[in-house]
Amino acid sequence: MGVLKDNPELVLFASLALGYLVGKLRVGPLTLGGICGTLIVSLLLGAWTKAKVSDDVKTVFFALFIFALGYMAGPQFFRNLNRKSLRFFALCGIELVCVLGIAFGLAKWFDLDVGTASGILAGAATESAVVGTATESIGKLSNLTSAQITEYQGNVATAYTVCYLFGLITIVLYASQIMPMMLRINLRDASRELWERTRSQGSLDADERPALPGLVGRTYLVTVADGQTVGALQDGQADRVTVESVKRGSAILDVTPELELTLSDLVLLVGRRANVIEAGRRIGPETPGVPGLDSPLATQQVSVTEKSTDGRTIDELQKANPEFYRDGVYVSDIGRGDQDLPANGDTVVHRGDVLTLVGARSGLNKLVARIGSVVKNDATDFIYLGFGIAAGSLLGQIVVKIGDVPLSLGTGGGCLISGLLFGWFRSRSQTFGAFPPQAAATIKDMGLAIFIACTGLVSGPQAWPLLKQYGALLPLAGIAMVLVPATLSLVVGRRLLKIDKPLLIGAIAGQQCSTPAITAVTQVAQSSVPMLGYTITYALSNFLLPLTGPVLVGVLGH
Repeated sequence: MGVLKDNPELVLFASLALGYLVGKLRVGPLTLGGICGTLIVSLLLGAWTKAKVSDDVKTVFFALFIFALGYMAGPQFFRNLNRKSLRFFALCGIELVCVLGIAFGLAKWFDLDVGTASGILAGAATESAVVGTATESIGKLSNLTSAQITEYQGNVATAYTVCYLFGLITIVLYASQIMPMMLRINLRDASRELWERTRSQGSLDADERPALPGLVGRTYLVTVADGQTVGALQDGQADRVTVESVKRGSAILDVTPELELTLSDLVLLVGRRANVIEAGRRIGPETPGVPGLDSPLATQQVSVTEKSTDGRTIDELQKANPEFYRDGVYVSDIGRGDQDLPANGDTVVHRGDVLTLVGARSGLNKLVARIGSVVKNDATDFIYLGFGIAAGSLLGQIVVKIGDVPLSLGTGGGCLISGLLFGWFRSRSQTFGAFPPQAAATIKDMGLAIFIACTGLVSGPQAWPLLKQYGALLPLAGIAMVLVPATLSLVVGRRLLKIDKPLLIGAIAGQQCSTPAITAVTQVAQSSVPMLGYTITYALSNFLLPLTGPVLVGVLGH
């Protein structure tokens, strides 16, 4: 016991490991998840060991978590600020008004302290980030003693744990089982019908690859093209194919437009599938791959930054830059944020799009400067991230008074906003401020897990008295704060906003920021269609719900 109390880092990382182990336990479609598991284990270990962790550790790791969260959501958040998405924003508004109103009403009705009310808000809304923003805001209340601050911050964690558990079970069952019955649909059939109606041709899931890729290389035996030059062959296809290699006997020839093909030469053609097949008919029969004939092609991801490129189709881009045809460079993929667009000739590209170019390295290097800049995402740009977190911390220190109520974003809210802005700004060119997705996800998950573990260790000794004091109030509050906004959103979303039913169910899971709920919904639907609604509301709620913590604390604390 003494060893654990004197070495809080042992207890901290034990809470992390055991918490994520508990979080993996599954009952039907339900799992607690690593964060809730970590909080439960840390509360128990905190009550047992009385280990103390510095508040600075919590602050640092919460800043890392909330900045990474905003950075990852920023591009999608700002991309969804359009008329089409306004319907979904209304659902997030319903969520905010309901959870704040219910939490405030419960606090006044049952005379709850600010920590317990904030914990109910965070747990019932299944939004872990509220724990951080509310805890930090309580620490800044000038009318509380240090002992009261510690007590109320502990109450946040305890109330969150109980309400999260009941809120999680409620939203999972309500979204995946009860909502489809209320809407009178078979979620699987409705999702498939919507997918068939709206999908783009050639759409693939993340773990799929096309069986017939658009860009291909094929070898042909020269028969029909005997006596024809390479330049004439390529001109006949409007330069949409390139001759990469020619083998005559055992020799590999240098390919120039003037090179004349002779009977029995072996030719390697590269281009879009239809163009290669058509050109092959003018050369001769196709042959199996020929050793030594293959020519390595380089791949480069380029972010469109030049104004002259913005708004052009792929065909127009290729005509304006002869290097595409002359050096045999092709656009194989187009990325716009998290969307993959078809690399067809009529696809319009915009600034910020990422083009995947394939071709000879010399040709690639010439084209990059004309189109934009090479995407840099191989190593984290700590300069950019450091300035971003520092800017968020400074933003969080600003205090605004509404009447007599002082409100501030705190470090959490400030870093969330700076993360959104820095992530969005990075997405516009992707040539600076690199934060690889795997690194961002790791920082986000570890930052939140360590913050939650620290909170649980500090709160453990006072958890049981709070549970005895309020009894059934916490579970019932968790259930009510899920059912009320979710039911209102279901009615408004269907009758007034006319949102498609599978998208509406996904959007309601998103307004609750509930990953387990959308997981259960997609399992029932056997489709990712509900995710289309989930991502819009999830991005907005991920930004707005953490800000409810300081608002509630500011109102109740005053």
